[in-house]
Amino acid sequence: MIGFKIVKRKPLPGWARLVIPVAAIIVTLVLSAIPILIAGGNLWKSYYFLFYGALGTRYNLLETFVKASPLIFTGLGVAFAFRAKFWNIGAEGQLLAGALTATWVGINAAGAPKILLLPVIIACGFIAGGIWAAIPATLKTKLKVDDVVSTLLLNYVMIHIMGALLFGPLQQPGSSWPRSSEIVEAAKYPMLLVRSRFHLGIPLAFFAVAIIWFINDKVVFGYQSRAVGVNIKAAHFGGINTTSVILRTAIISGGLAGVAGVGELCAIQYRLIMDISPGYGYSGIVIAMLGNLHPLGVLFSSLFFSVIIVGAQTMSRMTGVPYYIAEVIQGMALMVMLVFLLLTEYKIMVIRK
Repeated sequence: MIGFKIVKRKPLPGWARLVIPVAAIIVTLVLSAIPILIAGGNLWKSYYFLFYGALGTRYNLLETFVKASPLIFTGLGVAFAFRAKFWNIGAEGQLLAGALTATWVGINAAGAPKILLLPVIIACGFIAGGIWAAIPATLKTKLKVDDVVSTLLLNYVMIHIMGALLFGPLQQPGSSWPRSSEIVEAAKYPMLLVRSRFHLGIPLAFFAVAIIWFINDKVVFGYQSRAVGVNIKAAHFGGINTTSVILRTAIISGGLAGVAGVGELCAIQYRLIMDISPGYGYSGIVIAMLGNLHPLGVLFSSLFFSVIIVGAQTMSRMTGVPYYIAEVIQGMALMVMLVFLLLTEYKIMVIRK
């Protein structure tokens, strides 16, 4: 008689953590042929325009980096939180908190020099996102409130707060639309390359990847955060202040999402609107998982998602394949990554009885 048993594998080497997301992306692209064919598209033509639309011209390539910037920030924030088993599903609300705070600063900072205002507005966005994330972290550590539920619900709280302000004190004078006045010129991110929207937030996103990698691998707090994620009880008995670690992790996580909101305000929209984020916070969850919670994995996953988002517009226009196929591909990427993680953590053994 033959039976099966699921057993845990030995820990994978460090390089494998980066190989797995790459393999998942390749498998996703192969499987994406199925929905493209179902939608009636020519497979090779669709793939060609998907990548040409994102990488084929200078403008398209730079636009891919523009789209990747908020995804990198939200993906990093979610990955940093998940690493400590703080299940931050609230990056969307934290992004909006950062954008909302940056709007108030950007509107009321007339006369401030750009060299001083930009660091202040970025810091304010980080603090706002961090505070919004600290609320569910405090509820988790003090009252044992489920962090998945609290972070998710706070997204909707922030959406309603923002809506109330955009229909009230922040609404542009004389406008009937829920939008703010334009921020002052000094609060706008500089464009770093001519004839493009390649802005300051893009190198800041790459810098954030390096900082989070450094914290994770070279700083004591990074070790403590990882220890809490592996076994919070063991970390506590080992002398780690787990409450402090979770709170600080949440603040950094929310702060990164808040900076994503600052970038969308100060580089793209220049005013606060209700749909300033098309769901970057939720995409950050998928990106964090696809990147295996590693900063470099998050970087490459964000670029992959950005290629899909930007390229799908051209693919849809040139082949007739619906643009929403991009969301299907993103969902498939998450499912493939989850299967890969399952297979790398566990293996099926055949048992003969």
